[in-house]
Amino acid sequence: MNNELMLKMVFSIIGGIGLFLLGMKNISEGMQAVTGDKLRKLIGLVTNNRFMACTVGIIVTTLIQSSTATTVIVVGMVNAGIMTLTQAIGVIYGANIGTTFTAWLLAINLTAYGLPILGISIILSFFTTNNRFRYITVVGIGIGMIFFGLELLTSGFAPIKQMPAFLAWFTKFTADTYLGAIRCCLIGAIATATLHSSAAMVGITMGLAYNGIIDFHSAAALVLGENIGTTITALLASLPANRNAKRAAFAHSLFNTIGAIWVISIFPIFIKVVEWLAGANIAVSEIVDGKTIFPHVMKGIAATHTTFNVANTIVFMPLLGLLSKLLYKIVPERDVPEEPRLTALNIRFVDTPALGIEQSRKEILKMSEEVLAMLKKLKEVIISPSHQTEKSEKVEYIFQKERELDMMQKEIVEFISSVTSGNISQDVATESRRQLRMADEFESVSDYITNILKLNLKLHNSNQKMSSEGLDAIIDLHENVTEYIELIHEATKTSNPNILLPAENDGKTITEMMKRYRSKHLERVEHGKATPIKSLIFTDMLNAYRRIKDHGLNIAEVLAGEK
Repeated sequence: MNNELMLKMVFSIIGGIGLFLLGMKNISEGMQAVTGDKLRKLIGLVTNNRFMACTVGIIVTTLIQSSTATTVIVVGMVNAGIMTLTQAIGVIYGANIGTTFTAWLLAINLTAYGLPILGISIILSFFTTNNRFRYITVVGIGIGMIFFGLELLTSGFAPIKQMPAFLAWFTKFTADTYLGAIRCCLIGAIATATLHSSAAMVGITMGLAYNGIIDFHSAAALVLGENIGTTITALLASLPANRNAKRAAFAHSLFNTIGAIWVISIFPIFIKVVEWLAGANIAVSEIVDGKTIFPHVMKGIAATHTTFNVANTIVFMPLLGLLSKLLYKIVPERDVPEEPRLTALNIRFVDTPALGIEQSRKEILKMSEEVLAMLKKLKEVIISPSHQTEKSEKVEYIFQKERELDMMQKEIVEFISSVTSGNISQDVATESRRQLRMADEFESVSDYITNILKLNLKLHNSNQKMSSEGLDAIIDLHENVTEYIELIHEATKTSNPNILLPAENDGKTITEMMKRYRSKHLERVEHGKATPIKSLIFTDMLNAYRRIKDHGLNIAEVLAGEK
């Protein structure tokens, strides 16, 4: 074979793989943009019911076209403490079934239409002003890319038949024996782990089998290995995560690995079942343009992919409890319990903005809860002289929480910026802006809580004591402001757009209360009942509580869509 033909083959294969991967990315991003709200609602439906969790996994993965992405999302959610291990395993079961949709899409064999679909979708994307339709064209571009990429792969592999050395090498990896099936399975696992895409490897497998370079049995064994290799990404994502997240990642690996082992043990029977389900003579060849091809083998490979994952799910579904116990033995608990960490955000959701933005919303709710905890501790400090020192446990708690909220806001901003850097829907863009504003407001509330604490410590350190009237006023104001922030917290939890009117009314009550207490304080100053420094500290406290109310009102305006 001459060098020119060799280069043409290599370029065609590389170009095909590149287009395939980019096409999958476009389909995923486009589908997320079109179905973002539905995806978030689906994740919210996940319960401890294994069948419901499995169904959600199937639907989500079918939409975003990546079992790896779904599993990485699950690992992130388990790490953040918003999904249990049992729920995660159920979703992973479904994700493995949902990912087989891509293989069936490829089995349709519309490779000749890939370029027209790509061209028409690109042209339409330039002439539409509707956001939803624009993202539909992104999906069309992705579909065109994977079909055109598959065409490049199949045409690129064809010249291998003219290369005896390559053909001889491929014949060493045939699944005509149990050992051969295991060898093919390992090759599929290693190749998929390297490429980080089981869909792309299924496409490559189809290209090889379509040209008759490998037989159907070998292709089926490769597919089993590809299901193992696709679990590597989730395992890597779980390395910095907590132990429950590691268990979720291991669940995916065990599910596919054990599944591949038992299927290989009955490999001849499995192949016969697949051939029956495919409903076509997979071994039949045709001659097109002087080339021998196997047109039905792609359908057989898709059937292999689906049959393996459906059968595996049926086998494992009743064993979910046993699998959970095994995972606790593989990844045992530590003596010190782990707390869900904000770093669960990181970049795990960047490829899935519709779900990523839901995860960051959970973290903002966590900020709201931390603010309420700070207010509770602050009241305990104010009413108890024994806590009014820098070394008090409650004082240190408030200062620590303020530092944590600073870091939480920073990480949320960085995360949302990453999530929204790709193709996102208008809804996700709007929600991201809302979240950035709310994160800023909650962080500002924590700052003012800390300011009140510092003022209280300053009063204590100057050996002064607040009058009983002043202390009663501060406690009354504190309780009203706390109730106000609780109101805002509940509205944030439910994304209540009707919060603005009650927030404005309650806010006016707090402002009037603050003015009334300030007037009474000035009367005490006139009668010489308050020193200048005590007076300054008291009025600064009043203003800080008013500023907490103002930031709460800003959050209400964001929820109402006015900011």
